[in-house]
Amino acid sequence: MADVMPPNMLNERPRTPTGLLSNAEKDRLIERGFLGLYRWYTARSQETRNWNPDRSFEWRELRQDMPPELITVLQGFFAVEQYAPDFTSNLVHLVRRSHGRSHFQLRWGSEEEKHADAWENAVLFSGQRSPKWIEEYKERLKSQTWELPFPDAIHNLVYTVFQERATQLNYLNMMKIAQGRSEKPHLQGFADPVLAKVAQTIAVDEAAHYNFFLEGVRMYLYYYPERTLNAIKNVIGQFSMPAATLVPDWEQFFETVYRAGIYGPRDFQRDVMQVAFRNMGIESRKALEEGIRKTREVPDFDGGTFKTTAIFETFDYGAVEGDVKRLHVKIQDYEKEIGFDLYDPTEFVVNPEVPVQDTPAADD
Repeated sequence: MADVMPPNMLNERPRTPTGLLSNAEKDRLIERGFLGLYRWYTARSQETRNWNPDRSFEWRELRQDMPPELITVLQGFFAVEQYAPDFTSNLVHLVRRSHGRSHFQLRWGSEEEKHADAWENAVLFSGQRSPKWIEEYKERLKSQTWELPFPDAIHNLVYTVFQERATQLNYLNMMKIAQGRSEKPHLQGFADPVLAKVAQTIAVDEAAHYNFFLEGVRMYLYYYPERTLNAIKNVIGQFSMPAATLVPDWEQFFETVYRAGIYGPRDFQRDVMQVAFRNMGIESRKALEEGIRKTREVPDFDGGTFKTTAIFETFDYGAVEGDVKRLHVKIQDYEKEIGFDLYDPTEFVVNPEVPVQDTPAADD
């Protein structure tokens, strides 16, 4: 009977099956990935996107005869970005124990602060809002506080992927208008090179932010597929742009943005959600929801099998694995440049939880 464990030892039995990664090890691998990504991102940001909201644009050449619709849009952009301190502080607090994520949020906040200043300058130099009006409007905005849309880190990480892509799209379409390429009759003939440069510069930042958060979600998809897919489903089911409940006259702003061809529900479906899904290896929202439903019907490990068995049919896990591997190659190349590889290199570790698919035998 020596091989029979006493009842009080059953709870001490490891819950992770032999050969699989523990949650603690997965968390460590994701954390190391974020740290390496943060270091790489910061260096690249300083080298390629180190612009100044005051000196990088010829503000005195900004047109002062903009259509009223564009002033409404600029005012809305300026208003949303005014909550950059709230965005940053809340997210930093949420991930404060993670070096890579918390320090990145500080970097992200410093870049978002530049966006706030640039859009404020655009409103000011348009000549259609007085300095007193702007000051009072800022006081009104800051009388309210932006709160996190979700209570946990993974949902907020997923949310920022969609939010950054949507914000980038807003600014790219504003750039298109300012370049004289609007398809809307009431905006055709308008062009402003200064405004076009402002919108393009900020859109490039938003693209960089989107890619950082996307890389983070991919790591979670790789090591925690079921949890991450559920978070994606939850986020898109209740997605809204940040500060939508805080900005005065939001409905007027949103309607103006829609009528100007800058952003609307169809843009979210086609150019935000589907683009993000493609980058995450997800075929569609329908496929995501159906895959999660099937997964929930599979017994968990305690029931004799693995609950994640069906989840791998929900998205292209191989593509995600390839993306995570490429991220680690990028991190490793950067570490070799600095010398981190000599002391504490970041390594990619395969997730053995993934079911191995049989390769069809070649015909003789």
